[in-house]
Amino acid sequence: MNLPFEKIIENCKDFCPLDDVALKRLEKYADLLVEWNEKINLTAIVDPEGIAVKHFLDCLMIFKYIDIPKGASVIDIGTGAGFPGVVIKIARPDIKLTLMDSLQKRINFLDTLCSELGLEVTTVHSRAEDITPKQREGYDFAVARAVANMRVLTEYCLPYVKVGGSFVAMKGSTATEEVKDSIKAIATLGGKLEAEDLFELPEFGGRGIINVKKISQTPTKYPRNSGKISKQPL
Repeated sequence: MNLPFEKIIENCKDFCPLDDVALKRLEKYADLLVEWNEKINLTAIVDPEGIAVKHFLDCLMIFKYIDIPKGASVIDIGTGAGFPGVVIKIARPDIKLTLMDSLQKRINFLDTLCSELGLEVTTVHSRAEDITPKQREGYDFAVARAVANMRVLTEYCLPYVKVGGSFVAMKGSTATEEVKDSIKAIATLGGKLEAEDLFELPEFGGRGIINVKKISQTPTKYPRNSGKISKQPL
């Protein structure tokens, strides 16, 4: 697939320059995404410009607003087709990445994808609320992109983050409204809103990156089961 790399390179050059290896991996990623999408539902976006901008560039924008130290541990919760986790790993191979998804078919895709791209990644077939003692507060960062409303997403993600780490939510045009509604949930789960950065994705509209700092341990009763989380969000 001939991706319009100039849009990615131009928009990322100041905060996330990509070398030839990264660009080749992104191109291979796009090819595999389209190929596997014919077998399982991974994305509605299959055109070169949409993949380059709405998927890849959107994911890379995290580096403009979030400082991810070298060697940091990152878990991508509800990763789906690997967004933003795999794109983050392509740009920064030093990051220790775990991809979590509840659907085995998507995990199969991710395993094949990361093998083909030559990326060392851990994949986990699990629902976010089924957190294990080893996973609890075991990561420097938890990231999620377009998984659920912020009130719900915070309960799924913040328990995975170490005190001092961050939960980063990548949202669409409703980011500001969702943040206002989630302040109580953030505080209840041991977090503090660190920053809310809004930007325009070229030709595709408004986006938001929400940085929630983990300032104290999450009470062990969270996350609750999925039914309670969705029916009675914090």
